[in-house]
Amino acid sequence: MARADEDTSWNFSVNLWDVTLITLGFSLISKETVIPVLVSQLTDSKLAIGLVPAMWSLGIYLPQLLTANLAERMVFKKPFVMYVSLTVERLPYLLVGLGLLGFAVTAPTVALLAVLLGLGVASSGAGVATPAWMDMIAKVIPTNRRGIWLGLGHGLGLLIGIGGAWFVGRVLVSYAFPGNYALLYFAAFGIMLFSWVGLALTREPPSATAKEAVPLIRYLRGVAGVLKQDHNFRHYLISKSLVNFGGMSAGFFAVYGAELFALDGRGVGLLTAVLVGSQAVMNPLWGLLADRIGHKTVLTAAALFILLAPLSVLIADGAGTEAAPVPGGGAGIFFIGGAVPLTFLLAFVFLGAFLAADHTSALNIILEFSTPESRPTYVGLTNTLLAPLLIGAPIFGGWLAGAFGYAAMFRVAAAIAVVALGLMLFWVKEPRGGSPGQTAGERTFTAAA
Repeated sequence: MARADEDTSWNFSVNLWDVTLITLGFSLISKETVIPVLVSQLTDSKLAIGLVPAMWSLGIYLPQLLTANLAERMVFKKPFVMYVSLTVERLPYLLVGLGLLGFAVTAPTVALLAVLLGLGVASSGAGVATPAWMDMIAKVIPTNRRGIWLGLGHGLGLLIGIGGAWFVGRVLVSYAFPGNYALLYFAAFGIMLFSWVGLALTREPPSATAKEAVPLIRYLRGVAGVLKQDHNFRHYLISKSLVNFGGMSAGFFAVYGAELFALDGRGVGLLTAVLVGSQAVMNPLWGLLADRIGHKTVLTAAALFILLAPLSVLIADGAGTEAAPVPGGGAGIFFIGGAVPLTFLLAFVFLGAFLAADHTSALNIILEFSTPESRPTYVGLTNTLLAPLLIGAPIFGGWLAGAFGYAAMFRVAAAIAVVALGLMLFWVKEPRGGSPGQTAGERTFTAAA
């Protein structure tokens, strides 16, 4: 018993290390602020900006159902996770930095492809590893500590990332393009490499059960049974899909602010600091709330905040009008390069609260819908089915912004978020109070698989 408690504490600590540092690395090349602004310097296409979150979602979500079948057969998950996360998930960031140095000035289209493809490959590495990684986490960290583990890990990484945001602004102003962005990619890669050591130190016990290999068609037939008969799980998938679709505007806030308020590199650093700081504060709070009340409550709050974020942008913009850069003077936070109204900064506070809630509970809640032997399938099924809207939403948002203006896109996003909030609040039941794996859908999956 003492040995088990010691291993639990050790695994909590080393995986906290991993999550903290990789979160810090991601904050230096934030896909909500830094990468969209980088893309806007490589092309005038708003659709290309929408491809940033789309490429991320394409990679991280689509592969998961297929690798879940493989993960369920593994007695030990860690060796597979270690290999994929090092070679496929982390290495592309180094290569993108080199690509920026080589092509951003002479061949910006090539550099743009490097940024988008690098993001897609890196996220696909995370996607391939996620079912096995989450199953490993479920084995080494108890249910009542997973919320605070993930919330604290993201929170600490982002708390340090507030200093990282200062670093982002300093680098973007002090170094010439494209060396400034390349340096951010190199720094992010180095930090992520160090985070991998925490993953490698995990003490993983063997799985109590491991399923036999089954043909893919038979496996997918069993998966279909889960969707057909596990009603609450199906309600969750539909509700979460609409929440994600309502988040179509998130990748456009920083670019819009840069255009509207004539921000320089320090302005991008400020927006990153507000986004990172709000996540740093909210992540551990969401974790504590999730461990005590349940992840459904946290995800309902996420739906609320992804509604409030575009509304705040519209208020900052003068109720949705395309405004000229704000001159010095008036209410706002001022720095060289323009002025940012507090209502616009609130959009990044709300976005940070949404991202923190989503990071804390979107994966953890899936573990409570299923039995231990089917965890990889539930994780992979959820994320693969959510992928189409996650990929299509920002592309659709980019098309809306290009065709009708940013304000129209923000209004559509807010309207969808209203529906998503209602469904998550009233339609989805908290799974923790039930008996995971005892639904008809789970029995169907077990029989078929």
